[in-house]
Amino acid sequence: MASLLIMVPIILECHQLDNNNFNGTTIPASYGDMSQLLKLSLRNCNLQGEMPDMSRVPKLLYLDLSSNKLNGPIPPDRLSENITTIGLSNNHLTGEIPINFSGLPRLQRLLIANNSLSGSIPSSIWQNRTLNKMENLTVELQNNELSNITGSTDLPPNVTVWLQGNPLCSNANLVQFCGSKSEGESKSQSPTNNTLLCSCPPSYEDSPISDGCACAAPLLVGYRLKSPGFSDFLPYRFEFEDSLTSGLELVRHQLYIDSFEWEEGPRLKMYLKLFPVDNHFNHSEVQRLVTLFESWKIPAQPPIFGPYELLNLILLDVYKDAIPTPQRSSLSKGALAGIVLGAIAGAVTLSTVVFLLILRRHVRKTSAISRKRRASKASMKIDGVKSFTYGELATATNNFNSSTVTGQGGYGKVYKGILVDGSVVAIKRAQEGSLQGEKEFLTEIELLSRLHHRNLVSLVGYCDEECEQMLVYEFMSNGTLRDNLSAKAKHPLNFAMRLRIALGSAKGILYLHTDANPPIFHRDIKASNILLDSKYTAKVADFGLSRLAPVADVEGTVPTYVSTVVRGTPGYLDPEYFLTHKLTDKSDVYSLGVVFLELLTGMQPISHGKNIVREVNVAYQSSMIFSIIDGRMGSYPFESVVKFFTLALKCCQEETDARPSMAEVVRELESICSRMPEADAITADHMFTNVAKVVTPPPSSSSSSRVKYPYVSSDVSGSNLVSEVMPVIKPR
Repeated sequence: MASLLIMVPIILECHQLDNNNFNGTTIPASYGDMSQLLKLSLRNCNLQGEMPDMSRVPKLLYLDLSSNKLNGPIPPDRLSENITTIGLSNNHLTGEIPINFSGLPRLQRLLIANNSLSGSIPSSIWQNRTLNKMENLTVELQNNELSNITGSTDLPPNVTVWLQGNPLCSNANLVQFCGSKSEGESKSQSPTNNTLLCSCPPSYEDSPISDGCACAAPLLVGYRLKSPGFSDFLPYRFEFEDSLTSGLELVRHQLYIDSFEWEEGPRLKMYLKLFPVDNHFNHSEVQRLVTLFESWKIPAQPPIFGPYELLNLILLDVYKDAIPTPQRSSLSKGALAGIVLGAIAGAVTLSTVVFLLILRRHVRKTSAISRKRRASKASMKIDGVKSFTYGELATATNNFNSSTVTGQGGYGKVYKGILVDGSVVAIKRAQEGSLQGEKEFLTEIELLSRLHHRNLVSLVGYCDEECEQMLVYEFMSNGTLRDNLSAKAKHPLNFAMRLRIALGSAKGILYLHTDANPPIFHRDIKASNILLDSKYTAKVADFGLSRLAPVADVEGTVPTYVSTVVRGTPGYLDPEYFLTHKLTDKSDVYSLGVVFLELLTGMQPISHGKNIVREVNVAYQSSMIFSIIDGRMGSYPFESVVKFFTLALKCCQEETDARPSMAEVVRELESICSRMPEADAITADHMFTNVAKVVTPPPSSSSSSRVKYPYVSSDVSGSNLVSEVMPVIKPR
């Protein structure tokens, strides 16, 4: 049997626990204090008692408390001006319908059927609404004890009222409200029928902006929300319309959502119509709107809508001249053929000459590079690392047999080798002739030779012979973090182990930022560059793209960034670094934050067109964060997971200044680790998920301490919802 949360975080935006058996629990009055709440849905939860007063929730869009055992009157205070849906059907509510249901500007559905309401129905509920021709209001009050309607009984267009099963249906003047829904559905006026009432020329249709019949030519847009943070679009429809039209610099009534449908993903496909204020857009306005859509320059919408994509944009005949097309050439076919043949002959001749020049230059350049490398090798003396010959490393890898390959990247292949003294090493062999490989090779030798930290991969030696560049590292027997997060991993890591890996990685990077001489920005932190040794100690690797941090100038001023060409791995790149080419220590913080999200969710940074940072942010905004946790890590302490998610999202803030420093990241991770239950202490023998062995933390001193965070499991059914050890949830 489930337990309803007594105290809920006031910053929660979505609280949906439909179809749970709360065994007659009363809805706490504190639910009326959730100032950020957008959606409250407790449908069919076996709740009793009176409704809470929700008038102090200014952003509320959707309220559904239907199919419970609620009794008493409906609170009289006015609900949010943003409310679109009120669902109270199938309860035991008594008293009269509050007059404050009148004039709610965005109300689309008022559903209070099958209760014991009495008295009169204020017709101002639908009479005081300003509906354009594309909006609808449905009022369902069937099977109550309602005796009359006060005010006018005339229904405005697009309003449907159902009153069957009330005493007022004995009044002959009100029988039009008392048919069954199945009989009356066909009488319900549809916005699309308005066009039939107006005689409009081709490309024009009845405009939703005008009260009367006014023909206008819309722009037709196919649009898709790729990862929305909701499963019911209607409560968010007005917010979407406001957001999109604001970005397009239109008013909301100029946008009509002609249709929408859910696709696999889930994704939401819709077809939009943009109407002009007059009968048609001028050419400059058409060009402006087309440019906004096609160049992806519409300002960012609220995170709950996620990323979008343009499916198509149709310009009707009236706008065919708005977008200029290139003029056709007036040359004859013969002239065009002559030009083409002449161009081909010239290109062949030019290509031959260029090839011979390049070949000659390549021979000279190869000789110069060879001389330069020999001189570099002669002058290179690196303490603490060994210079290997090609023959030694060939012997260690059975002549670089393919069976010894453990990985491959842009630099080249990585081999597992056994040296003559029996030590196991990883040999990173550059692709032959790669100039970029040469730069990465020299960088890593210079940097790694003077870096010494338990969370950094140690350089054992190198080989620099003719046409060969190799780095020799300590061997990491448990591979990369990415391998261990893969669905193919034989031993999924438990939560405590993932937390330890996060802390070790952060400590290694902090050393680079603060203790290395000179300090270093890694620039390519990712799960495949975090290696795990035999005890699953995390070690940061691959400095091929690293850059030295800025040093003080003659006046002692240290710049906060390095200007550099953008390099790195998509999905991990700091957005500000990508846009400004300014690499900072916070760029590494962002990349590590993405790794933290991988640890928590098991997802890759970019997969099937979805970005992990955006996905997690959408889940956070929808209070669905626990639905995307990697179920393979078994049970976990609620508070620790929440704190880890919070830290990861802070690291992934788009603005550099909003991110913590790496030192702050380490301190927060150490704090989380220190509060982990003793049963979760990490040892070499206890590092994998054991689903049968549930780790339960010590009991909290108060129930309120369990729910002081915004991430509350939502849209799920189950029991023990307030347990500090969350149930295993299958990842998406």
